[in-house]
Amino acid sequence: MNDGTGHGAAWSGRGNGAPASTRTAPLPGMPSPATPGRTHEGHADDGSRPRRSATGRSPRPRPTRRRRVVRLTVLLLAALVASSAGTYVWADTELDQEVDLGALPDRAPAGKGTNYLIVGSDSRAGLSEQARKDLRTGSAEGRRTDSMILLHTGANGTTMLSLPRDSWVTVPAYVRPETGRSYRAEPNKLNAAFSLGGPDLLVRAVESNTGLHVDHYAEIGFAGFVGVVDAVGGVDMCLDRDVKDPNSGADLRKGCQTLDGSEALAFVRQRKQEAQGDLGRTRNQQKFLTALAEKAVTPGTLLNPARSFPTLDAGLDTLVVDRDTGLRDLMTLFRAMRGVTAGGGRQLNVPVSDPALATSKGSAVQWDDRRARTLFTELRNDRPVTLPQEK
Repeated sequence: MNDGTGHGAAWSGRGNGAPASTRTAPLPGMPSPATPGRTHEGHADDGSRPRRSATGRSPRPRPTRRRRVVRLTVLLLAALVASSAGTYVWADTELDQEVDLGALPDRAPAGKGTNYLIVGSDSRAGLSEQARKDLRTGSAEGRRTDSMILLHTGANGTTMLSLPRDSWVTVPAYVRPETGRSYRAEPNKLNAAFSLGGPDLLVRAVESNTGLHVDHYAEIGFAGFVGVVDAVGGVDMCLDRDVKDPNSGADLRKGCQTLDGSEALAFVRQRKQEAQGDLGRTRNQQKFLTALAEKAVTPGTLLNPARSFPTLDAGLDTLVVDRDTGLRDLMTLFRAMRGVTAGGGRQLNVPVSDPALATSKGSAVQWDDRRARTLFTELRNDRPVTLPQEK
């Protein structure tokens, strides 16, 4: 029909007067109209298909309990490793690297393998007056050695060689730092080199009398020793007899037991009841150090910050190393000592011809020159150690 305006109106043919539906394009920025009951995908929204997010992706399924446990475990391990790494970075920067081996004169030429000089000093630094009494360390001042071990690692495993502190050797010429006075080379006890010239003169004396080049130096005092043993929770030792020494304070029963720091210190220092005196004591020291190393490098200690941090902190108080020795070198040293107990090395004393040599400096230990030279040569060339028989 025409309404008189010149425009036609379209009406439904159903006769109900409702205008016919017309579909027009949406204006810019407006959504397209959709038939009720339809999704924008054009499928019926009857709940049979998963809904999608506004990005078009299906929602992620909730993680199962097993997946949550795995994720939590990974996060805990990552945190544990990170904290352990942080502990070691801290400890590496705290090392007292006061010994400069590179500045020493007349060094022995480097051989094959690696040599560590391990020194247990009787320094009382870090001990209170009460602790000195409890540990029976005495009140002597200064630095003296209580034990010396030359540890060699190479292609043929590890050799722990104890050098008795009363060894009769030639102490090289030196200058006393506190007086500037020069002294010529002369025979004396090996321990005297340490007390007269500290680590520098001791290293020179060891090198000049053995011909072995010292690659790394590590020294720990009484307080650090006790602290490390206590920090790792004690060290398990099996004794074949009772040990009682009023001088060191050792009072231990035969059998297997866990020694705490003070008991361990008394054990490694006692020698009065040892049939071979200082030589017997060096064997006890080797035995204990390998047991300590076995405990210190276990995963339960290394990967546990609650235990590794106190262990490192206790040892750093009195630990002295050379400038080229870092925490990684010390861990290598402990692993090498631990390897000895697993059959990967040997524990030896330097061959001795007279354990009670009378000298102007008192009773001393005289090396068996022929057998000692053979041993030093084999270590320098990193060959299997085969000591000639005693005469």
